[in-house]
Amino acid sequence: MKNNEIRDINLAPSGRQKIEWVKNNMPLLRGLEEEYGASKPFLGVKISLSVHLEAKTAYLCEVLASAGADMSVTGSNVLSTQDDVAAGLAAAGMKVFAYHNASAEEYAGHIEMTLAHKPNIIIDDGGDLVGMLHGKRPDLAENVLGGCEETTTGIIRLKAMEREGLLKFPMVAVNDADCKHLFDNRYGTGQSVWDSIMHNTNLIVASKTVVVAGYGWCSRGIAMRAAALGASVIVTEISPVKAIEARMDGFAVMPMAEAAPLGDIFVTATGCAHTITTAHMLTMKHGAILCNAGHFNVELDMDDLESIAAEKRESRQNIMGYLLPNGRRIHVIAEGRLVNIAASNGHPAEIMDMSFAVQFLSALYILRNHGKLEKRVIDVSAEIDDLVARRTLAARGIRIDVLTSEQEKYLNSWRV
Repeated sequence: MKNNEIRDINLAPSGRQKIEWVKNNMPLLRGLEEEYGASKPFLGVKISLSVHLEAKTAYLCEVLASAGADMSVTGSNVLSTQDDVAAGLAAAGMKVFAYHNASAEEYAGHIEMTLAHKPNIIIDDGGDLVGMLHGKRPDLAENVLGGCEETTTGIIRLKAMEREGLLKFPMVAVNDADCKHLFDNRYGTGQSVWDSIMHNTNLIVASKTVVVAGYGWCSRGIAMRAAALGASVIVTEISPVKAIEARMDGFAVMPMAEAAPLGDIFVTATGCAHTITTAHMLTMKHGAILCNAGHFNVELDMDDLESIAAEKRESRQNIMGYLLPNGRRIHVIAEGRLVNIAASNGHPAEIMDMSFAVQFLSALYILRNHGKLEKRVIDVSAEIDDLVARRTLAARGIRIDVLTSEQEKYLNSWRV
């Protein structure tokens, strides 16, 4: 096993430049680096991390290392790793196992290499570390105190394991923290998805019809930003409550079968397989653009599309065109993988500053409380959410009101 499996160490200067840029725009992580760099609470603690390996993730790794952690790092998607950032981390002495456009076999190998140092804490994005620790390599789980999960998709997998009584250690549901999903999922996804679509297509959004599959927090952000850019938005949903919410937010709501012939741009963010099938694709307009903002590349039925396409050719960098049997051509961005990170730079630095501050503090929570925690999915503590929110406000120079003692007494009393 190589100490570092990366493509080209000569790319390190470019990677370091990217890391320095995000560092300058991530005040919460800078504060944690300063606060815990001296006390080093993670000294002697091994952390394995699998998160989209770009500059913001790299800086989180460096902050954890500055706090004493022995880091072993990989990406969480075969297209989202930025080779120069991976090289920049490796050049600084960190164990890095990732490169862009790895095969499925190579990616699985990188996950296994990242776990080979027998971690005490894991930080996961989508559940691939946990999956390997409970599947192919359970022997590497013996020292794990617990871990953190970044995504909705990963938490779905963890809760399924918990229901079956299989989860070997506690996992903090970082995604469900208010300071994560309310901002990262909504505003981060909303901006980064459209950054990617506009950059990769070089087409206008205004005047187009955008179909957003799902209306969770990520989809809310995608729909909101599409409307702000001048699009007409259709939402598809399976939840009656979320469907009502989407309608009251001003969007049309209908089944995908009805939306498919109307849309110009389709974005999925449901966390479920086959949200858009070839039956839907065959009714779409000539030139329709499809992409996915869910963690795994299963929401667009790419296997069936590949099988029915009369022709497949690159329409533009990161965009593949498929000629359908009916003579229409549709276009898929980033192979149906996470459009905002597989074909762009992911969420803004300031948004990930909040999410990664929650990650750091949740990992510290695991370290300090693991003996008291059950082997299940646990919530981020209210104290962590409150601390991250208050530090975010302070970093932006925003002050808020404080309850008086009289108000506190009123709120804690049943008497009016």
